Amino acid sequence: MTTTHAPQALRNDRGTGVSNYTFIDSATQAESLAADVARLLRAAIAERGTASLIVSGGRSPTQFFEALSTADLAWRDVTVSLTDERLIDTATGESNERLVRTHLLINAARDAHFVSLRSAVADAGMALADRNRALLRLVRPFDVLVLGMGVDGHTASMFAGADGLAAALDPAAAPALVGLNLAGDAQARISLNRAALLDSRCICLLIQGREKREVLARACDGTPPEELPVATIVQQRQVPVHVYWSP
Repeated sequence: MTTTHAPQALRNDRGTGVSNYTFIDSATQAESLAADVARLLRAAIAERGTASLIVSGGRSPTQFFEALSTADLAWRDVTVSLTDERLIDTATGESNERLVRTHLLINAARDAHFVSLRSAVADAGMALADRNRALLRLVRPFDVLVLGMGVDGHTASMFAGADGLAAALDPAAAPALVGLNLAGDAQARISLNRAALLDSRCICLLIQGREKREVLARACDGTPPEELPVATIVQQRQVPVHVYWSP
């Protein structure tokens, strides 16, 4: 993987290594992550004729999306989808789909296929079933999964204290989308569960700021996923995790 400085091995209490790459600023971070993701997608296409890319929303990935959108690769052979979504109109500013359509599915990447997490089905249970069927169109395991993390340690829509978090973190559950609700938040959410997130060949975690780095260190040091949900990603042995950090 591309790195500005020598990677430092972050380790948790189970002895699992997490590759950590430090960049001088967010622009360099975004360009390096975009180059690495493009390389992985090209390799997947060369090997299997198709590739899958799963991304998160939020503020952090905008520069990365725009850098990746210009990558020279066979975008028509790439299918893109989301780790999670708010159950709101995708035309609104808080929609992850809107973010991806505005900043990633442009330039060369406009030729990629996109699988939405929004369903035309009104019933919540039926909508989840509908979107789970839609995700079957993606190559599994996912070739590249790009996650973010909040200062509260959430990743995707797995927040500490959320209704539905236990089901999302259940290590025995089959890979699937699940519903989550946050106290005081009127917007219901759906998210890939732990099993679905880990059904990936490579996980890249994009974070910025010293506060998030400290939170990540706590997650690597053994804080339970119920307190810092990102711990379920960095405390596992199944999939390599590469952390891209800038101040």
